[in-house]
Amino acid sequence: MPQNEFEILKQAKKVVLAYSGGLDTSVIVAWLRENGVEEVICVSVDLGQVEDAKALEEKAIMSGASKFYNVNVEDEFIEDYAFKSLKAGAKYENIYLLGTAIARPLIAKVLVDVAQKENADVIVHGCTGKGNDQIRFEVSIMALDPNIKVIAPWRFWDIKGRSEEEAYAKSHNIALSTCSDQAYSMDENIWHLSHEGLDLEDPENPADLEKVLCWVTPPEKAIDKAEIVEVEFDKGIPVALNGEKLKGSDLVKKLNKIAGKHGIGIDDIVESRMVGMKSRGLYENPAASVLYFAHEKLESVTVHPDALEYKQKMAIDYAKLVYAGKWMTPLKESMDAFVKTSQENVTGKVKVKLYKGSMQPAGIFAENSLYIEEYATFEEDDVYKQADASGFINLFGLSTKIYAKATKESGL
Repeated sequence: MPQNEFEILKQAKKVVLAYSGGLDTSVIVAWLRENGVEEVICVSVDLGQVEDAKALEEKAIMSGASKFYNVNVEDEFIEDYAFKSLKAGAKYENIYLLGTAIARPLIAKVLVDVAQKENADVIVHGCTGKGNDQIRFEVSIMALDPNIKVIAPWRFWDIKGRSEEEAYAKSHNIALSTCSDQAYSMDENIWHLSHEGLDLEDPENPADLEKVLCWVTPPEKAIDKAEIVEVEFDKGIPVALNGEKLKGSDLVKKLNKIAGKHGIGIDDIVESRMVGMKSRGLYENPAASVLYFAHEKLESVTVHPDALEYKQKMAIDYAKLVYAGKWMTPLKESMDAFVKTSQENVTGKVKVKLYKGSMQPAGIFAENSLYIEEYATFEEDDVYKQADASGFINLFGLSTKIYAKATKESGL
């Protein structure tokens, strides 16, 4: 009979905890120690969001951790996760740019590496039983090491909500934010920043952008002057910004600031969680929004029509797969192989005009553009015979003509 999570915990002597330093994970450190775990190794995975690793370590140790790791993987995150989703054009439910979903498999990879290095019994995470992240973490951990056991205290402990969690923290001298009751639930990496909870839980409430936003200026408050940015791609991968060659993480950081001040990258979404419920979140992704926009424009002139049509269909399945935590699956790898082939000609530069929350193309420059003006022109040309269209239409529409003829004659 499979063990339940509390039974697994009772047998554990050393655990690895995915640690952010927030209320949930700080409480979990103390709770694990109180429930018999001798060693709690806290692992912070830095995707560009950790400002003070030393302060984070001090908080972890004060909460009861025996050891602390801060592992910076922001370059790997952008190059091997964010840019793969970008090349695929993946948007969950046609809008969400997957900023949280693409981070979880990499965090899981780091957790497994540390667990194996430390010979830990169990990996622990602070996700609730209502969310997507529990699925993403655990499916990724299964793929990397199917023998590692994983538990999530929120699924079985006696703490029932945030107020009880805060009371537990105070009783155990765990430092709390002075404005914890006013804070949104947030997830941050250099690709995006998400906000959930409080007034956002009711879709009838308009988001108070001045209260919520951290990276992006509310569009009506953005500067009253347009700015044009130029993004250069090499086989679908962003490689330069405004003529400056940059590694992926630096390009994203720089573009976040430029696009953010123009009010770009605000997505207020009600999405369908994997566990069956709808949830609302407000996402800030200024750089990602510009890169997706520019990439789509470049694809429009460089990808064969049949391949582009199929890729756009596949992007829906790709996004759903990633959202569901199945990054490390054979189907995902097969999709990546197709995407890589589709990007062989996606090389060039795209200029994007940014102004008060809007984006407009300001020029597409491709090395091997499939847009040939002498074919597309409305003026006289020597390469296209317009009379050929008659025969094409007759053959193209023949099935429609036969069906109409047959059904009318039969009285259908």
